Amino acid sequence: IKGGRVALRYGATGTAQLLLTCTTNGKAIADAQLQIATRTVELRHGPAREALAGARQALEDIGRALRPGAEVVLVPGNHDHALAGPWLDARRRPLGLETRVKPSTASPIARQVAAWLGAGGADVTVAYPGFWIRDDVYALHGHYLDPHGTVPTFERLAAGVMSRLVGAVPDPATAEDYERVLAPLYAWTNAAAQRTAAGGMGAGAGKAGKAYELLQGDGHRPVRARLLTAIFPLGIRGLNLLGVGPVSGDLTGESLRRNALQAIGQVVGRLGVEAEHVIFGHSHRTGPLPFDDVTEWRTESGAWLHNSGSWVHEPAFTSADGSSSPYWPGGAILVEDRGAPQLLRLLGDEAPEEDEAPEEDERQERAG
Repeated sequence: IKGGRVALRYGATGTAQLLLTCTTNGKAIADAQLQIATRTVELRHGPAREALAGARQALEDIGRALRPGAEVVLVPGNHDHALAGPWLDARRRPLGLETRVKPSTASPIARQVAAWLGAGGADVTVAYPGFWIRDDVYALHGHYLDPHGTVPTFERLAAGVMSRLVGAVPDPATAEDYERVLAPLYAWTNAAAQRTAAGGMGAGAGKAGKAYELLQGDGHRPVRARLLTAIFPLGIRGLNLLGVGPVSGDLTGESLRRNALQAIGQVVGRLGVEAEHVIFGHSHRTGPLPFDDVTEWRTESGAWLHNSGSWVHEPAFTSADGSSSPYWPGGAILVEDRGAPQLLRLLGDEAPEEDEAPEEDERQERAG
């Protein structure tokens, strides 16, 4: 996308060719600056060696498509925090809003990913906790929103427990304040993933979509799902009484959207991000879309929010609306030299190919 920059979330390995052949106004992605706001590789579902093996072909294809000298910036998040984990653990100076580092310094995993993405001569760097795409446009993965959310996800509850142990994120805050709460969680999930038994899944992996499907459902739910729905409000109340919250049992689409927007607004305000536009992912909810209330997508500090959505097909969130769903994969944000960032939906109405990797239940069945 000549003269512009593309911010996207790249997940499923089967979408590489689609990304490479997508064009906007006849301008090829080979001329773009590519900011992969994670998941560059999925490092929570199992050992890193398996994730790298699955991602290699896709990353090599992207690397060959980019012109020599093109800039690729990897911005780790919660699922691939290990891309920068060793460097972050050893670092003693403040991160600020953007610190760049060579992939070989960040971690062995980042070094390997950079070798594939740089196969065609692209310049690959790692930036954390975010990246200034333009003087007025800041991008980050968005995982820092978890301590401020009210949806009882695995990460939100774990962040609540950690906040009780080490203290909540202050206001104002630094990246180090968020890392103090979240990095121990990521280190634990990464360690568990490396030791996952054959046919298993890493700690917390693949649970959110299944839990949402059980709780929301379509009216034809098994006894287990009906029981879970009945006790869910009691569990929410118990979590709040324990001081892990505040969390809410409202899992409607409106609640999920507003939760992410309000929480990332907290991050922008506490970190002191002085940008007109802020791009994030994490929640998998693309936006703003034409039917959204754009006033929800502006922070108290005045920044306009943009979410690049997801490159992971999650039928629990998309089955009812298909390609019109805000959770439909294939989102990206185009940032040109001037003007507001533009939302791209690269898949259009085309259904994504299913990942070759089996689902959790299937993997366990094969292992057994």
